[in-house]
Formats: sequence, C-alpha cells, structure tokens
Amino acid sequence: MKKKLLNVFAAMLLTLPMMAFDPPMMGWSTWNTFALKINEQLIRNQADAMVKTGLEKVGYQYINIDDGYWDGRGDDNQLHVNTQIFPSGMRALSDYIHHLGLKAGIYSDAGDNSCGSGNMQSWGMNVGLYHHEKEDCELYFNKWNYDFIKVDYCGGVHLGLNSRDRYTSIHQAILATGRKNVKLNLCYGAYQGTWVSSVGDSWRVTNDIYCDWYSSRSIPSIIKECLYISAYTGGGHYSDMDMLEIGRTLSHDEEITHFGIWCMWSSPLIIGCDLTTIPEFSLNLLKNQELIAINQDRLGLMAPVIDRKNEVYVFAKDLKKLHGPQRAVAVTNLSEDSQQMTLDLGKAGFEGSVKVRDAVNHQDLPNQTTSFNVSIPAHGTQVFILTGRRNQPIRYEAETAWLKEYQELNPAADNAHYMPNEIASQGELVRFLGNRPTNYMEWRNVYVKKSGTYNLTIGYISPDARQFTLSVNNKQARQLQATNTVSTNSVGTCSTKVYFRKGFNTVRLSNDKDWAPDIDYMDITSN
Repeated sequence: MKKKLLNVFAAMLLTLPMMAFDPPMMGWSTWNTFALKINEQLIRNQADAMVKTGLEKVGYQYINIDDGYWDGRGDDNQLHVNTQIFPSGMRALSDYIHHLGLKAGIYSDAGDNSCGSGNMQSWGMNVGLYHHEKEDCELYFNKWNYDFIKVDYCGGVHLGLNSRDRYTSIHQAILATGRKNVKLNLCYGAYQGTWVSSVGDSWRVTNDIYCDWYSSRSIPSIIKECLYISAYTGGGHYSDMDMLEIGRTLSHDEEITHFGIWCMWSSPLIIGCDLTTIPEFSLNLLKNQELIAINQDRLGLMAPVIDRKNEVYVFAKDLKKLHGPQRAVAVTNLSEDSQQMTLDLGKAGFEGSVKVRDAVNHQDLPNQTTSFNVSIPAHGTQVFILTGRRNQPIRYEAETAWLKEYQELNPAADNAHYMPNEIASQGELVRFLGNRPTNYMEWRNVYVKKSGTYNLTIGYISPDARQFTLSVNNKQARQLQATNTVSTNSVGTCSTKVYFRKGFNTVRLSNDKDWAPDIDYMDITSN
C-alpha cells in the first residue's frame, strides 16, 4: 500500500506545471545613444515612442534612466537631483512611465562615484550606494517608485571594494524596502563568480558594448567572450551581454546576428537607440515575435555551442521543456565572407524527420532528416526552430559544464576555467580542476531514456599521471586514472560503467587534494 501511494504521488508530481521564472528583461535605456545628455522630456518622448511603435505590445516594458541625473549628495547625505534637466523630479517621471503601462528603471554605483562623473565632476561624486544602501534604496524604490536598478562598479573599483560584499549588501537593502520584484542588474563587466545568481536578476559579463562591428567591444568580440558560459544562466537569473545597438549604425546582417544571439542566450533585451527615429528594418527586427519567444522562453536557458567550423558557430537550446520536442538553433558567421555550414541534426539533438522553421523570416522550410546545408552571409546569422523526436545525447563537452569556482575577475587564479586547445573535441577544454574539494565541475542535465547501466568515457589531456573522482547524482563515487598525453599530443580516455536513472542526472568530476587532468568531453553510450 505504501509503495502504491508513493507511485501515485510521483505521478502527481509529473503532472504539475513547471515552475515559472521571470523571463529576461525587455526595455530601453538612455545610455547607448544619449549617455549623459539626458533630460526629463527626452525620456518622456522615448516612453511615448515605446508605446506608439508597438514595442510595448510585444513585451518591452522598462524605460531605464542611466547615469547623469544627479546633482551630488547634500550634507544631510540625501541625493540631489539635477532640477535643470529633471524639473518635475524623479517620482513624477516614474509616475508618467507607469501611466503608460510601462516600468521605470534607475541607475547607481556600488561604490562612491558614478562612472559618468569620471571620479572628478561634483554632480557624480559620492552619489553611489556605498554607506548609503538603506536610505538610497528607500528613495529609489518606495519614494520614487522605480522597478529596476542597474548598479555599476566604477566607484567600487575606485575604492578597492569587494564586489561580492558590495552587491550582496545592496541586494539585502533592496529586500529590506519591502518592495516586491525589484530587478537588480550587477554591472561589473566580467563574470564575477557563481554567487551572482543568488544576488542579481542579471549580471554583466563583458565591458560596455560599442556600435562598430570591428571594435574590440562590439558584437563579435562579445560573442567570442561569452561562448562558454551557458552553464551559469538559469532559474530566472541571466547573463547580460549589454544593451542592444540595433537601430544605430550596424548593417542588417549584423543586426540579425546581434538580436538573434542575444535571444538565443536569454540576455536582457534593452534597446539603446533613439526610438523616435528608429529605422523600419530595425524596428521590425526588435518586434520579431518568434525571436522574442526564444529569448522569453520559460526555461530561460543560454544556448551552448554544439558545433563549429572556423568562424562559424552553431548554438542550440531547448524550448518549453527540457529535452522536449522543440529546440532553437542558430548558425552564426563571424567571418568576412559568406559561408556554408552543414547543420548536423544528430548534434542538434534529433533523430528521424525534423520540422524546420526559419524564425527570422517567418517561413516553414522542408522537413529534414540527418542534416541540411545552411548558407550564411558574412556577419550574418540564421535562426531555426526545430521540432521532432529527440535522440539520447552521447557527447557532453567540458565547456558546457558548470564549474563551482569559475570566475573572470582574476584570470591568474587557480580555479577551474575554460581554455582553448586545438586538439580538443571542439577546440576547448576545462583546466585547473581540483586541488581542493570546492573546485569541481558538473554536467547537470545528463539525459538517458531508460534507467540502467551505461558506459561513461572521459576524454582528457594530462601532462603526467593524475587521478580524479567521478560521481553520479552524489553517489557511485570512483577514482579514475589519467596518463600522460602531452608527449603524444593526443586526447586520452578512461572509461567506467555507471548507473543512470531515467531522465536527468548529474555527473561530477573532482579531486579534493591534487590537480585533475584537463577535461575535454564525456561520452555516454549504452552498455
């Protein structure tokens, strides 16, 4: 009887709807086009344009005021607003934005001075949240009634502060206001560590974007910088690749790549152009509901790289349901010439006949089986919705795994991180794994169709004989041995048999005391 009740309870759990997370933010910000040259009327005009263009109807909600609205802080420690450019005050402006059915966003710094002040101009000196979290959060979210805050870190760098301590303190101060669902963006410019998802709704992972394809801060450089951080987006918390440069000076193909990849990666979609003069092509792209649906999908995943040929990358992610029948796939060409890429449907996660939908051009394409060729213009991207029967994955690349101590603030630190290697499976592997209990890696969604024993093979590169521990679902721990592969310039393998339960499993690799080998991939095959 007890076993029967447990089976009934398990069946009930399977019928419950998936937990709903807030999707990535969609909106507009002052910074990209107007920087510090902002005023009250300009922002009202942009809010009006958000509604008139129909952007609000497809999901864009936030009107965000970035740096440049202050006039210093008084002797009483209260923030002063520049009344010459905001004569009605900040509450009147948020009321206006809310009256249009939109949400209002504001800006501050985790340290003392704002980024725009250059640490020299009096209006931006000592306006940051440092030592003022309680009163400033009360001002921003209760008195002024804003719904979002972007918190920069120029003042934090200026004072040499610890970013984890600062952002955690600010997060706690926001909670203490009693306001529900205030969104917090941690604007540091690099991935700070796995702790960020417990503090921020989103976090910047790159330096400020620049509207020039060939700049070191533009679309290709940001894409390349973020290729291997897909494991850290999820649960309603998102990596932020910075604001959109669409509607400014990029070509049409470049804009499609920009928007398509930001959607594939579940990055916040914050428009940065002048909405009152936005070109028709750019507006239609920003309103593409098929691409928006990929960004706003309830799983909130960031698509990892599943294939690569030189400067052409293929990304894929599940939609609506993990290992469900539908996936979004993007093929991106960052090179200077048009390219042909064979889209391998097996690598994309399918078997049998697959329905293909062109999400950019809203067209159904012929069904495909094993693969099909994709033509991509220079700087361009094609985005597809694939629907069909899913296969059981065999290969899990190391660069898709979650690393407990991964961070980008200190590249010289001896924490596990992703590293290019020309002989690795897709040209990337995980280095500096182990040497302590907390420096481990995990594949968290290892899927099998049936419970049972499977062959598990780890591909690695190692300069000498090394050991590491493998465990499945926090059980079945066993030691695996790696040998020297550097002398042969090859990828070595070691194998074992493990039991997987039907559905999703977690595989962890670790070494509590010594360094593990560099990890290239994991293969799962039937016994």
